[in-house]
Amino acid sequence: MERTIVHMDLDSFFVSVERLLNSKLKGKPVIVGGTSDRGVVAACSYEARAFGVHSAMPMRMARILCPQAIYIRGDYDQYTKYSSMVTQIIAEKVPLFEKSSIDEHFIDMSGMDKFHGCFKYTHELRQFITKETGLPISFGLSENKTVAKVATDQSKPNGELEILHERIKPFLFPLSVEKLPYVGPKTSYTLKSMGVFTIQGLAEIPIELMQKVFGENGIIMSERANGVDNTPIVPYSERKSISEENTFEQDIIDITRIECNLASMVENLCFQLRKEKRLTSCVTVKLRYANFETCTQQSRILYTAADHQILPKVIDLFRRLYQRRMRIRLIGVKLTNLVSGTQQINLFEDSVEMVNLYQAIDRMKKRFGEKALFHATKLNT
Repeated sequence: MERTIVHMDLDSFFVSVERLLNSKLKGKPVIVGGTSDRGVVAACSYEARAFGVHSAMPMRMARILCPQAIYIRGDYDQYTKYSSMVTQIIAEKVPLFEKSSIDEHFIDMSGMDKFHGCFKYTHELRQFITKETGLPISFGLSENKTVAKVATDQSKPNGELEILHERIKPFLFPLSVEKLPYVGPKTSYTLKSMGVFTIQGLAEIPIELMQKVFGENGIIMSERANGVDNTPIVPYSERKSISEENTFEQDIIDITRIECNLASMVENLCFQLRKEKRLTSCVTVKLRYANFETCTQQSRILYTAADHQILPKVIDLFRRLYQRRMRIRLIGVKLTNLVSGTQQINLFEDSVEMVNLYQAIDRMKKRFGEKALFHATKLNT
C-alpha cells in the first residue's frame, strides 16, 4: 500500500504565540530569543527575515541587520500550552501521528482515501487548528517524511502543498541542497566544494562516492535526494520524566564523591534530553540514608536541557536535603515536566559560545559513544 504522509508545521510559532498575546505585534518585525548581545535568535517573524535575520543567529548580528525589530525574551510556558492544544486537536482527528518538535507533526494518512480525500481532510484539519488556536499553520503531503517536510517549507507561510509520486523528482531536483532535511551548513559546504548546488546534483552522485565522503549518512542523503525515505511514523506518546539513580556498593559519607556522582547523572540525563529534543522545568533530588529513610526535594527552573543550568540546582537541593550526618545508601536525580524543543539547550540561553559548546559535545558523543567525552568530575566517581 502506498503511504500518504503529512507534515504540519506552525508558522513562526513563537512569534505567532506572542502576537496572539499582544495584537500590537502583528505586521511588525519581531525577534524572540536571548535578549543580551551574546544571546541567540530562537525565532523571528517573516518581517524580520526580510532583513536577513534567521534562527540560531547571534543576537548582536540580528540587531545590526534589523535594529527596528521588537525583541522579546519569550515565555516557554505559553509556547508549551499552545503546542499542547495543537497536539490534542491532531490526536483527536487522525489515526496515527508523530510529534517531532514543539511546532511540528508528521501524520500518517495511509488508507484514509477510502473514506476521505487525504488532501481535503488535511486542508480541513489545518483550517480547524487555525480556528481553534488562532495560530497559522502550513502542511505538505506526499508519500514520505522527507518530501512532505520539503513541501511544507515550500508552502510557507500559511500554505499547503501536495506532491504526488510522479511529481517528486521534478519538485525536489531544482531546489538548493540546503532544502533537503538534515543537510546542515557543514554538509552543504562540503557538497558545494564538490560542485553540487542542487538536490538533482546530489541525487546524481554515485552512491559509493557519497558513502566514501559522508559514511552511512551519505547513503541516506542520496536516497532522500532521490525522493526515497522509508522512515516510519513513530506513534506519539508524551514522556513525562527522565531519571537516574545510583545505589552505592557501600554506604558512604564522602560529600565530594556524592556530588561528583550527581554531576555525572546530570550530564547523562541532559544529553538524553538534548538527543530526544526535550526540555525540563522541574528537578528532583532523591536521597536514601543507610537506615532506608528516603527523602526528596524538588524545584522549578526555566525550561532547559543544559548541564550548567541544572547541576547547580541539583547540588543546592542535595545540600538542603542532607541534614543528618548519616551514611548515604542511594542518590538520584529526576527531571520532570518535559516538553518538546528543537534547540539543543535553553532557547533563551544568553551565550552563543555555550550553544556551540553543547552542539560540539553532542556531536562527539553521537559519533563516538556517550562515554567518549565527559566532565572531569566523573574521574572522581
